Amino acid sequence: MTYPDTFKGIAVTDHANWKNVSQLDYLPKHFDDHDIDIRVLACGVCGSDIHCASGHWGEIPKPLVVGHEIIGIVVKTGPRCDSGLKVEDRVGVGAQALSCLDCDRCTHDNEPYCPNRVSTYAKSYRDGYVSQGGYADYVRVHEHFAVLIPESIPSHLAAPLMCGGLTVFSPLLRNGCGPGKKVGILGIGGIGHMGVLLAKAMGAEVYAISRTSSKKADAVKLGTDHFIATKEEPDWHEKYFDTLDLLVICAGSLTDVDFDTLPKIMTVGGRVVSIAIPEQHEILKLKPFGLVGVSIANSLLGSMKELKELLELVAKNNIKIWVETIPIGEKGVNEAFTRMEKGDVRYRFTLVDYDKAF
Repeated sequence: MTYPDTFKGIAVTDHANWKNVSQLDYLPKHFDDHDIDIRVLACGVCGSDIHCASGHWGEIPKPLVVGHEIIGIVVKTGPRCDSGLKVEDRVGVGAQALSCLDCDRCTHDNEPYCPNRVSTYAKSYRDGYVSQGGYADYVRVHEHFAVLIPESIPSHLAAPLMCGGLTVFSPLLRNGCGPGKKVGILGIGGIGHMGVLLAKAMGAEVYAISRTSSKKADAVKLGTDHFIATKEEPDWHEKYFDTLDLLVICAGSLTDVDFDTLPKIMTVGGRVVSIAIPEQHEILKLKPFGLVGVSIANSLLGSMKELKELLELVAKNNIKIWVETIPIGEKGVNEAFTRMEKGDVRYRFTLVDYDKAF
């Protein structure tokens, strides 16, 4: 199969006007021995896309093609590829495109924590090339960071698993979510709704936590066993005192999270794990006494081993995340960005119809 030397993408050209994107051509990174090229079929819209496009995480070189929940078809493999992936395989790529693969973290399935990690977009390779993402006709990544997608999972449902799903699955898996455990998911949104589905499939008793009861009906449909509306139940921390073994914070911002009260609903030895990476100006404040008997941590993405386990869990349990599809293109990306900024999504967007746009 032949394809152009340049890729086409829907790019942000100005942080101040980030929702008005433009289609343009750009050069891909140098093709290395372990790289693969992927023709994109679908790409999820992640909250990180909004933060990077808008400049919430600082100035990023432009033009910028975001998107790191990529599903596509392998069209080329490097001469030294040995992962077993081959041309015509349907694969997924998440938020990481490279790491050193040699350090202790990488060799122990902690690639996201490698100091030489390169994100799928907006990060520089050693040669200075700034990575570009999946709002494009093709992407080029190291073979290690692509995973075979089970046939039973449709591309539009597989896409949000590559980052959002993995990001919540990793802390669930690493902190013992399973039968006999009481697990809370705080923030029932794009990632939080996946957290409820996954924690339930892993066998835990699930507590969905939100500020109001506006999402209670959705949470029940997702399978939660309990629902806590913190703004409507003044005594929630007393009612659920000493209850949770694990709490994963899936809120986009930590400003409204009461870390002085939240630990009260944790058991001794319980763990509060946040997956939030909010805007740069946010600062976490809490009183040390609130941490007595409880650990608070932050989790980043997930390993490739965990991504494979996630896909096995989803396929085995026929888990259906809640996704709305939007055709890729300048108009489609503008719509997705505009609605995401307003919170008008239940609960993930996937960009599709790539064959019609490029």
